[in-house]
Amino acid sequence: MARIPGKFGKLRQRFGIAAPRVAVRSEVAWYLRWLGLIVVLACSAALAAWMYDAGRRFAGFDRSEIELELSNALRDLQSARNELERLRAVANAAESRLSIERTAQQKLTQQIRGLEQETARLREELAIFESMLSAEARAANPLSINRFKVVPDVLPGEYRYRLLLLLAPGNRRDRDFQGRLELVVSLTEGGNSAMMTFPEPGDPSAAAFRLSFRHFHRVEGIFRVDPKAKVESVQVRVFEGGSDRIKAAQTASPG
Repeated sequence: MARIPGKFGKLRQRFGIAAPRVAVRSEVAWYLRWLGLIVVLACSAALAAWMYDAGRRFAGFDRSEIELELSNALRDLQSARNELERLRAVANAAESRLSIERTAQQKLTQQIRGLEQETARLREELAIFESMLSAEARAANPLSINRFKVVPDVLPGEYRYRLLLLLAPGNRRDRDFQGRLELVVSLTEGGNSAMMTFPEPGDPSAAAFRLSFRHFHRVEGIFRVDPKAKVESVQVRVFEGGSDRIKAAQTASPG
């Protein structure tokens, strides 16, 4: 068999029957390929979600029912919170009313106690006035000192005194009784006895010891001594007008 020249043989191998096979394909744009990929992924995700939800429903778990129960639970919780706030408001109002009632009760108790003390005092004074109505009392005591008491006060060395002065009915006058009051305090200090007189000479509070009344007069005041001293007794003296003659006197011990 005759051999074919070199160049002609190469052309025959490229385009002849012995040439390699060639596949013809149409060119697709890149964005179309990506779009197709996205569509495929979306369909896959939707299918997976549907299969997951179907699996849960098949297993007895329904998302819609759970959301409904959760919504109901949240609504019940909010209702319970509102009820709790209402009950707290009611409790606070009740506590405020109870506190007001308790305070009012305490004030009422104090007022009742004060009225009882005032009633006892008035009864005592009434008994004193009735005793003054007798003829013997009028003759013997034209001026009397009643309920003379001396008690320690809040501060050390401070004492409070109170008394009631009465004029007998037979000694009533058209003018007021004018006079003065004097306190003589007997005390011991450092084993030594001493006496103090109130008001002292030049005492600016001497005006508080002046007396001016028609039928009866309540006297109350405070005197002070050295806190280290012990008061043994206190004598009250009443003088009429500018006289130095004692009109009435009475002694009491602190207690």
